[in-house]
Parts: sequence; structure tokens; C-alpha cells
Amino acid sequence: MDLPFIKVENVSYSYRGEGDAAIRVIKELSLEIDEGEFVAVLGHNGSGKSTLAKLLNMILTPASGKIFIEGKDITDENMSEEEIFALRKNVGMVFQNPDNQLVATIVEDDVAFGPENLGVPSQEIRRRVDEALSKVGMTEYAHHEPHRLSGGQKQRVAIAGIMAMLPKCIIFDESTAMLDPIGRREVMSAIKKLNSEMGITVIMITHYMDEAAMANRVVVLDDGRIALDGTPSEVFEKEELLRSMGLDVPQCTALVHRLRRAGIALEGECTDPEKCADLIATALGKELGNG
Repeated sequence: MDLPFIKVENVSYSYRGEGDAAIRVIKELSLEIDEGEFVAVLGHNGSGKSTLAKLLNMILTPASGKIFIEGKDITDENMSEEEIFALRKNVGMVFQNPDNQLVATIVEDDVAFGPENLGVPSQEIRRRVDEALSKVGMTEYAHHEPHRLSGGQKQRVAIAGIMAMLPKCIIFDESTAMLDPIGRREVMSAIKKLNSEMGITVIMITHYMDEAAMANRVVVLDDGRIALDGTPSEVFEKEELLRSMGLDVPQCTALVHRLRRAGIALEGECTDPEKCADLIATALGKELGNG
């Protein structure tokens, strides 16, 4: 039986609050993610989703429980620095603000920064930089200055920089939160290609329901625990439960739910506008045919 790429076992984590009081944000959480999955993690502010991302990337260490990556216990205190380095290399992370990840004055130099620090030979770095920029649609900006790019372009450069290190998994921690709608579309298109064309495991922390609908699986955190886990259709069917946790559903899904409650027979799943339009057109066609 194949091991999951990531396995979280009964993990808890606490922050220090006022008066040095412990505030537990992750509570005995268990989760498995297979290699090649595209998982969206949802939750209201304070639910623990960004903390979970930092635990998986080894930025934070759990207070209790274990985390395994490729079968290796990353919470083992006896791990050597070489082992920790190797595991960190396999799990890249793209943060909310791309300016915090851009370090060079020229785009291609920024993308080359990670592989250079890994000791990758120059010829291989050149190949990786060109391929990564191509994958995110930024080849024509290779010699531009990053600070002159738009927010979406900067975030795509940040993604290319992580890609050039050849990780098996990339965690996106609210990576579209600071972008306008055009920038969000650009970055989501790049993320989907990473998963579908390159087989990279994607874990996407987001508060946008339409972005979560693009994933293969949605995990909902509430008060540091997993409240829901399933396909986008399975999760967004629980509209009342999601709203009770301070979350919404995609607008198209909410529309289909309202039409069904009004007695209109809409058959099939709906997690994106195109599917929604097809369902409604089919239902209208049947109504007109019966009329």
C-alpha cells in the first residue's frame, strides 16, 4: 500500500497570548494528502488554516502529534540538518505578499536564486529558470525589474522561483489575497497547470470559494479541527453548515440551491459558472419541451 505524501497525526499547536497564556489554534488534527492531489483548505479567520500550512512547511513545530512527509517523521527531534533540508526542498511555499519573496533586481535572477542556493550547476539553473518562467507565462519578462510588474505578475514570478527548486509539493498561503481579479485569474491558471500538467501536489489556503471550487478536494477547518472533507460538490452541498462557520459557497452554487428550493429540477453538480449555466439551460429546455 502506497504511503500518503503528507500524513498529519493528532497534531496540536498553540500560540502564546497575553499574559503568556497558551491559545490552541490546531487541535488534535489528523489529515492525509496523496501525491498529485490539489487540495483547497478553507476556514474563517482564526480557524488555523495558515498555521497548518506553516506546520507542513516546517516553519512551525507542533506541540504534540506527528507529521510525516514521504513516510519520514519531520517532527523527529533526531533528524539531521541534511534530512530536514531535503524535506523542506520538497515542500515549497508561496505567501500572500509576493514582494516578501522577491529578492533580486531582475526577474530571471530572482527565479535562479533558489536553485543557486541548492548548489545546482549553472547550465541546469538556466534550463530550470527558462522552464519555470515558461510554465507561468512570464518568459517575456525575464529581463524586467520585478518591482515594475503587476501584483499578479509578481506572484507568478514568486511561483516560478519555487518551481525552479523542483519541489514535489507547493503550499499557497492566501497567495491571491492581495491581487485584483485579473491577477487572481493569472495565478489560479498557473496553479492549475502546476497540478494538472506537472503533477505537483498543491495545497491552497484560501478564503475565496470560487478558487476552492477549482480543487479536487476541499478541507474545511473550524476552531482548529477538520469540519468537512470531500470534493467541492460534496462540501458546498453543506451550505447551511458552512454559513454557520462563517463561510459562504460559490455564487453559482448558491443560485442552484435557491432554484432547487423553488421547485426547479436541476440535475447534476454545480461548482463553477459554466456548469451552472449548463444545468439551467438543460432544465429550461426540459420545461419548454414539456410546455
